[in-house]
Amino acid sequence: MLLTQVAGKINIITAPLHSLMQLSNCLLLLLTLLVILCQCDARNTINGSSKLIDNEETLVSAGKKFEMGFFSNDGDQFNRYVGIWYYNLSPITVVWAANWNNPIRGSGITNEDISVVVEDGNLKVWNSNSKHTYFSTQLGSSANRTVELLDSGNLVLFDDTGVKLWQSFLNPTDTFLPGMKMDRKLKLTDSRSGNFTFQFDQSSNKTYVILQTQGGIHWKGSANLATSGHLNFGEMPAYVAYMLSNNSVEATTGTFKYIRLLMNSSGEIQFYSRDSQEISGWSLMWSAPQDMCDVYKKCGKFSICNSNYEPVCKCLGGFEPDSPENLRAGEFSGGCSRMSVNSCQNDNVEALDTFLDLKSMKFGSPDRLYNNISTSEDCRRFCLRNCTCQAYTYDNSGCGIWLTSLKNLRDYYNGGFNLSVRVSISDIEATRRNCKPCGTNLIPYPLSSGPYCGDPLYYSFSCDNLAGQVSFQTSKGNYTVINFDNGNRTFVIQAAHKESVGNCDDKGLVTGISWFNQSSPFNVIDWCYNPEKNLTSEPLSRGKDLILISWKPPSEPICTTPEDCTDWPNSTCNVTEQGERRCVCKPDYTWDGLILNCSLSSELGSQGPLSTMLASSRNQKAVVISISLVLGVIILCSTSYIIYQNKRVARSKESRKIVLGNPMENFPRIESFDEDLISADDKKHIDVPFFSLNSILIATDNFSNAAKLGQGGFGPVYKGKFPEGADLAVKRLSSHSGQGVEEFKTEVTLIAKLQHRNLVRLLGYCVEKNEKILLYEYMPNKSLDTFIFDHTFNRLLDWRGRFEIILGIARGLLYLHQDSRLRIIHRDLKTSNILLDEEMTAKISDFGLARIIEGKSTEANTNRVVGTYGYMSPEYALEGLFSIKSDVFAFGVVVLEIISGTRNMEFFEDVNLTGYVWRLWMKDRALDMMDQTIVDSCYDKEMIKLVNVALLCVQEDPADRPTMSTVVLMLGGESITLPRPNQPHFITRRNASSTSSSSSKLYSTSNKELTITHEQEGR
Repeated sequence: MLLTQVAGKINIITAPLHSLMQLSNCLLLLLTLLVILCQCDARNTINGSSKLIDNEETLVSAGKKFEMGFFSNDGDQFNRYVGIWYYNLSPITVVWAANWNNPIRGSGITNEDISVVVEDGNLKVWNSNSKHTYFSTQLGSSANRTVELLDSGNLVLFDDTGVKLWQSFLNPTDTFLPGMKMDRKLKLTDSRSGNFTFQFDQSSNKTYVILQTQGGIHWKGSANLATSGHLNFGEMPAYVAYMLSNNSVEATTGTFKYIRLLMNSSGEIQFYSRDSQEISGWSLMWSAPQDMCDVYKKCGKFSICNSNYEPVCKCLGGFEPDSPENLRAGEFSGGCSRMSVNSCQNDNVEALDTFLDLKSMKFGSPDRLYNNISTSEDCRRFCLRNCTCQAYTYDNSGCGIWLTSLKNLRDYYNGGFNLSVRVSISDIEATRRNCKPCGTNLIPYPLSSGPYCGDPLYYSFSCDNLAGQVSFQTSKGNYTVINFDNGNRTFVIQAAHKESVGNCDDKGLVTGISWFNQSSPFNVIDWCYNPEKNLTSEPLSRGKDLILISWKPPSEPICTTPEDCTDWPNSTCNVTEQGERRCVCKPDYTWDGLILNCSLSSELGSQGPLSTMLASSRNQKAVVISISLVLGVIILCSTSYIIYQNKRVARSKESRKIVLGNPMENFPRIESFDEDLISADDKKHIDVPFFSLNSILIATDNFSNAAKLGQGGFGPVYKGKFPEGADLAVKRLSSHSGQGVEEFKTEVTLIAKLQHRNLVRLLGYCVEKNEKILLYEYMPNKSLDTFIFDHTFNRLLDWRGRFEIILGIARGLLYLHQDSRLRIIHRDLKTSNILLDEEMTAKISDFGLARIIEGKSTEANTNRVVGTYGYMSPEYALEGLFSIKSDVFAFGVVVLEIISGTRNMEFFEDVNLTGYVWRLWMKDRALDMMDQTIVDSCYDKEMIKLVNVALLCVQEDPADRPTMSTVVLMLGGESITLPRPNQPHFITRRNASSTSSSSSKLYSTSNKELTITHEQEGR
């Protein structure tokens, strides 16, 4: 009909014109025809005679709901994909990709070479020039097939009779759309790494799982439906379950125009919605796992997970860790086992066992459910008489029991049930040492919740058995205890800050009051404690009114009879010189308040208290007192003489320095400084124990070469084997090293106050006989530089491992700069100061050069420039001005070294590593600097992002460099647009023909790391 009209009009035009009006009508009709033809160009199908080319041409569904074409991910200029996204929605949201695991690489291919076609009856993405296929439906060959993009977002391949042969809804990537249906064959796989898959649990019709490629089940949850039945925790909302079952979700999702379910690369299944007004963008309505405790079997068997704990996992009362070493290393999946043997081996089971009653618990489904048991007491008796019954729960629906190990336990769970766990009576009853568990809370010695357990000095706790809650009693009131951390001797309480301690802002406490006097064994560490502050850079509500409190190591236990000391081997109940009856250690043993037991004096290498030398006999007591008096007089006289001689020599040296014009420094003599170096006032601020030199010599085999781990800038580091199997790193500071007395004091007092998983922990110190020694937690994998700069070991660190190390360093620096109680600038960040634990977790070490900055300050200056060539920022090296941006600069250098496997002071033609990377960046060749050992495991997009972040950090002007909070945000975000960096600070080789560089007169061209101390006039 249309062509007939057009032909008629053309005849009219070619005929003699009788009037101007007829010509105008003809032109109007031709214009209308042109508009119709243009509209027909927006097609929604591809057949054997047409194709889709990479020239911004797309398919659009009939109702303009979805669009299909070629695209590139944000920041990824090297790869192209064919996919489907929402039509005319900004930013672009891709819901399906044909070749997500086979991208079109390179920039040398012209647009016409790549196309989407229907070839041999199959939908294909291919290169018509090389015949390489990136995607194919892989069906049998046939003619007359058509591909159509529907308004539902489904891409369908039809035969000539209209039968659906293939559809994207049955072959999804990472997104589930309304109209799809989750069955046992359908899977959502994250399109970035392919490591996580969301699907039906094959063993249950009502349960969904997220599977990890190499780790088994990552998350498991059931739908919250009316038909879910008994003991359902509803991890998945009803509207998500209805969508997955292809039912209507309009009643539960309101007026949202768009909804989708996404399996992302971090292992989360996420439900998004978008307002029909298209103003607010996508909103995250639900996701799982929601926290680390949602991860399947995070804490293993018979262990409770709570994200407010530190650590997050703890054994139930009456149970102990299967592997304490793994628990200390942060690995909890091994779980816990009963302390006592199984009661089934005894005749009288009911007399030996009882139940630990827990409230508001979340758990997995019971192994058996008995509807004919009508009361909780009957359920209790039924489980107790069955020696294989591990636990039971009861509600109006019946009695559920477990015959196998309990897993996935969480306490204080909203909507949780009561749970009773079988334990041995002897393992949870109150003793002179340990109080009875209170719900899920184990009250560690010396803390006490009753008059006949724990240490009376620490009797400040009470237990509400009905609620399973522990309270801490103070002069200001009673406060709920959130958790205990026995390893760090701390506990967390919940308090209303505005009423009791003042207000908290994002930086810390504004006002506060003291709760404890000097004789109290308790001390507030953090008034505004936030257990989650190490996991994010976003502003947080300061700790949800949480306070972190520590307790001091106790003295010998109080006793009245010898039986009271049975829990402390190698001790007897005797009267001390203070007139108290305590469990005094036997001769050759000394009380150790850290391990809460008597240890051999030779193992500790220190003199025990005088009370350990007393005998209960009155005849021996007089002899001991006489000898003590004589020894006391001798020691007093000797000490007075030594002090006199030291002061005389010191005055003599000071006089010589004045005569020679040398500057006076308030340092003690290097020949004998153990008396003056750590003053009594200093010791009050040191939160770690003192180790004797003798114990350290024993642990390191007299500093033997076999025990030597390496050589640092301030001296050697040894591995020390201490009693109870503890391995510590012993840092022995050389008297000729650059670290002086003040640096030593700084490191001891400063790092002891820092607690973060990415900072190395200081566990002790020693100042004795011209020795300055620090004891750290032992890192079996040594330092980062031993891996990335070694051609053999660097293969052990793949891309993911290096990325996690970089992220860990960034989080550690963020804690130092912003989140810790003290604002700290490290000033010597480098790869050799990054240590790696058993799990290859990065830990920042060596705080000898660190500086504390007051209040909200972020910078300071110095006349004494110290640091390491290649890592020092230009403003610090040249002007003595240091700030948090100095650490940011060093972080950028470390990132480039980790990625490239090359030291910054190595030269590429005429520039160092930083300059070399900058030149590659300007040529869009940043991938060329990558360490060849990680090419196969690297994600190009992440690589480009890391280089971009590193170059932002090493920019010449400190004001241009980002803060560490911004860096952490940039590293963790998947869709953040990064600014382009300005030219960074870099070094050019100094030679006779050229001296032009940003710092050529400051740095030498040596490839070796060199720690410097440069005296100059600071700003």
